[in-house]
Amino acid sequence: MAQSSSETIPTSIEEVQTTKIEEIQLGETNSRDDYAPTDGGWEAWGTVFGATLISFGTFGFVNAFGAFSDYYNEAYLSNYSATIISMIGAVQVFILYLFAGTAGAVFDSVGPRYLIPTSGVVVVFSLFMLSITKPEQIYQQFLSQSVLFSLGATFSFFPSMGLMAHWFKHKVPYAIGCLASGASVGGILVPIMISKLIPRIGFGWTIRILAFITLACFAVGTVTIKQRRPSKPFPKSVSALFDFSAFRDPCYVFLVLGCWFTVFAVFNPFFYVGLSAEVADPESNVNGYYLAILCAASIFGRVSPGLIAGKLGRFNILYISTLISSILIFALWYTSFAQANLIAFAALYGMFSGPFFSVTPSCVAEISPIERVGARIGGTYAFMASATLAGTPISGLFIKEQTKANFDKLILFSGIMSLVGTVLLLVARLIRKRNLFAVA
Repeated sequence: MAQSSSETIPTSIEEVQTTKIEEIQLGETNSRDDYAPTDGGWEAWGTVFGATLISFGTFGFVNAFGAFSDYYNEAYLSNYSATIISMIGAVQVFILYLFAGTAGAVFDSVGPRYLIPTSGVVVVFSLFMLSITKPEQIYQQFLSQSVLFSLGATFSFFPSMGLMAHWFKHKVPYAIGCLASGASVGGILVPIMISKLIPRIGFGWTIRILAFITLACFAVGTVTIKQRRPSKPFPKSVSALFDFSAFRDPCYVFLVLGCWFTVFAVFNPFFYVGLSAEVADPESNVNGYYLAILCAASIFGRVSPGLIAGKLGRFNILYISTLISSILIFALWYTSFAQANLIAFAALYGMFSGPFFSVTPSCVAEISPIERVGARIGGTYAFMASATLAGTPISGLFIKEQTKANFDKLILFSGIMSLVGTVLLLVARLIRKRNLFAVA
């Protein structure tokens, strides 16, 4: 029986080779990942820009809590101890970190189109609620600033961070650093606005102005943030949100433990450096700017690791920067509260503590299977949440009476916890690669 033309048998070796090559090329085309990271392009960098604005409007307020704390201690909640007031900031960070994994899973299922604006509505509403709180009614600050704000913020901040790995492969540390710099800018502008506007227009209208700025950030973020990969079904098990099996990896265990101890210390300068300056010189005109100096320097510390991570290694950057931060706590903050000393400390600590915020998720991603990165990052921040809840209030116990001697105890506690964290991070680094001078 005659064969049809579509079933023609190749008549030469060249035709056979050509057919095989075409089949291989067709197979490669079919197996190609259409959603692979682009490592650039308008949509990728537009997503970074929008995520940076989201970072400003969410974690920027967390970085600025020191300014809120100073005002609450001095005027708005002066009947409460510094420890109780510090719980507002501690619970705020605790809720942000605790729901990081859940936020990532919801984002993967819903996408940015609906989740970002919904999160923005909750965040802006919480700020308007904060603006109408009454003096000496601390439960109102807890409900609006600690609970409602954080629940809204976590469902936009962490998913935005996760999107960086969707759009970038080699430039992930740099993209996350850019995003984290938005929080630093918030830590600069919000304290300055609080110190300048509250005496003129009052607490309520100052917070409303900040709410309108935050609304603008979320509006732009909603337009510019794009989803790279298609949505997935919402996970039906807790293991999909938090990859607890990761704790069988010694490198991951020491990395998370190191971060846990570091968190006990890393927020204390943000919350208390301005208050320590007030103790030393209540009349100084610089007192309202220490937090702004710290956050300004932190921009460099959060962005620069992305530029050098390929040459030095993410784990090297993390443990070295944490070690230097620990040394600065003892060498500058502990030794003197003189104005020049505190300015130098704020600038240098902001610079060297910055990598902790931008490099940590990159380190987790580096040692995780690609399909488990989101769950492991969520589990990491959920584990760190307990340290955020305990660290700041414990530090506040040292300064029930705000004296130089009591602040020295707080600073010693911060330095010791930071050093313990550094040692554990170094162990994680050595597990990763035993050669201390290797890129890792």
